[in-house]
Amino acid sequence: MGNEILLQMKNITKVFPGCKALDNVDLTVKKGSVHALMGENGAGKSTLIKVLTGVHQADEGEMYLNGEKVHFSSPKEALDKGISTIYQELDLIPELSIEENIFLGREILKGKFIDWKQTFEKAREIMQSINIDIDVRSILSSHSTAIQQMVSIARAISVQARLVVMDEPTSSLDEKEVEILFKVINDLKSRGVSIIFITHKLDEVFQICDDMTIMRDGVVVANTDVQSISKLKLVSLMLGRDSSGIIDQKKDYSKVNIRDENVLIAENLSRKPKVINQSLNLKKGEILGLAGLLGSGRTELARLVFGVDRPECGDIYVKDEKVNLRTPRDAIKKNMAFCFEDRKVEGIIPEMSVKDNITLAIMPKISKMGVVSKKKQDEIVDKFIKALRIKVSDPEQPIKSLSGGNQQKVLLARALASDPELLILDEPTRGIDVGAKKEILDITESLAEEGIAVLLISSELQELVSSCSKINVIRDGKKVGELEGEEISEKAILKAIAGDVQ
Repeated sequence: MGNEILLQMKNITKVFPGCKALDNVDLTVKKGSVHALMGENGAGKSTLIKVLTGVHQADEGEMYLNGEKVHFSSPKEALDKGISTIYQELDLIPELSIEENIFLGREILKGKFIDWKQTFEKAREIMQSINIDIDVRSILSSHSTAIQQMVSIARAISVQARLVVMDEPTSSLDEKEVEILFKVINDLKSRGVSIIFITHKLDEVFQICDDMTIMRDGVVVANTDVQSISKLKLVSLMLGRDSSGIIDQKKDYSKVNIRDENVLIAENLSRKPKVINQSLNLKKGEILGLAGLLGSGRTELARLVFGVDRPECGDIYVKDEKVNLRTPRDAIKKNMAFCFEDRKVEGIIPEMSVKDNITLAIMPKISKMGVVSKKKQDEIVDKFIKALRIKVSDPEQPIKSLSGGNQQKVLLARALASDPELLILDEPTRGIDVGAKKEILDITESLAEEGIAVLLISSELQELVSSCSKINVIRDGKKVGELEGEEISEKAILKAIAGDVQ
């Protein structure tokens, strides 16, 4: 197919209230190529794809498909032009057959009724065209995630797709299933179909993709062919960190007081594909960081430790005692606390007061016969508002009226009110201003000095470097590096994430 161009998006700009999601973005996809669209969450990838497929309308810019200027006001218009999207969460109906899913919404009719013979033959032909020999009359839910992914691809090419957008297509697949998918992708390429491939998995990009567009904060920071860029350079561009010019603000390890007392040991935890054979050891007064790109499996590991999800295998020890954490309630009973990443979804109760949000998890402790002790509640709330310097006019005011930084402090207060020995912080500074970030990190250091063990997940490498005495680096669900003390630096983390020393 050479260098023939299928898709050009020029100067695409999209503004939402208070946010410029896309700023003069260019994207060029060649015919018969696999084009990686790279960037961390919030980089603008999803918005760009939604503009391409007619979900959103661009405020500025133009699109050309096969040299023809196009504008899609709906996903159906994009589909009619041969642009098909396969989402991470498959939009199939498990209870229907494979053939029904392939032609869903585009049923083959004979008069007023479905022509089942034609449906069967065409569905079988499409599946065989991507080298999948399967009974297309079987129910979709009876098959593996990999086969369901293939059905989604079959559905996409059944409309004579010229361009298929794949959003994290391997996120639920094992290695063997990924191989099958890549064979299908290569077959599509050979037939002149173009692929836009979105993934957090670096190895896959260098294995299957030809070209790459890298985005950060709504802007394209690089367009390149895959062979011309190293993994380290790719990671640096995605994170906005030039590894050659990094000046690390290191932690003062002379002031670290880690006690020789195990708070948590996790051995060989697995819940594939997000967590694969991972171990960690946290001592009293230690801040252990989890580093890695978004989607690497950091949060999933923390959820296993806290009992939110159950591991397929592996052991957890709390203070050297083997435990079976079936639910977060079990973890809380073992003096653990978790501040989740998405404070609006898994953290705050927006309509409730600051007071009630702080004491939500300890209501049984401050109640007698089902009646809450207002005196105890007020004492605890007052203590943490002062200790964490939460800016609030009245503890009774709704938490939704607070700034993001102060909402985060309320969640910290809730966690600390349970008097934990282990505190898990998942992206505790995301979405808050610089001043509030420093306060949160200072509080975290103070907690460690008091003897609390902290498991800190952050995408801000400098936060990890300045706060942690040990860092586990995770890539594609596996621990690929462990840095301790003076070994810790942004450059070392970047290299471990990339698996590349170029």
